[in-house]
Amino acid sequence: MALNKLKKIKKSSKKRLGRGHGSGRGKTGGRGTKGQKAKGKIPLSFEGGALPLIKRLPFRRGKGRNKVFKKKPVVINIKVLNLLKKDSAVDIDTLIKNRIVDEKDAKMYGVKILGEGNLKVPLTVKLPVSKGAAEKIKKAGGHVERDSMSRKTASDAAGGKV
Repeated sequence: MALNKLKKIKKSSKKRLGRGHGSGRGKTGGRGTKGQKAKGKIPLSFEGGALPLIKRLPFRRGKGRNKVFKKKPVVINIKVLNLLKKDSAVDIDTLIKNRIVDEKDAKMYGVKILGEGNLKVPLTVKLPVSKGAAEKIKKAGGHVERDSMSRKTASDAAGGKV
């Protein structure tokens, strides 16, 4: 390997402004003469003294303005519960132990079971479930117990009724 055969990686250098008349970018350095833009930095949002756009827009008022901040429960479909053993109790701890839900999310937001798919294993569910999921659990030979603790956690997380 010879130094004269190395690949060139240097890109064009930054324009050096204000380095004398001979540079072609001397004195005002391409900023024109005088004025606010020539003398210092002004924010992008500056509109020449007019009321800025952000202040002209209305506040977000009224019903449903903070939907973004409402916490919804972690949703699991019933087909995932086929991984569990026959006649086992399904609660947040069981789901975490079997790595079906993330521990941090489940404890913070709660868990709700929805009815997509089929359940082949009879289970005892102690979590909030949808009507469709409850029917499928009963059809598979299991039953639903709504534990007040888990229901409260999920309903709090959902921001109201579950």
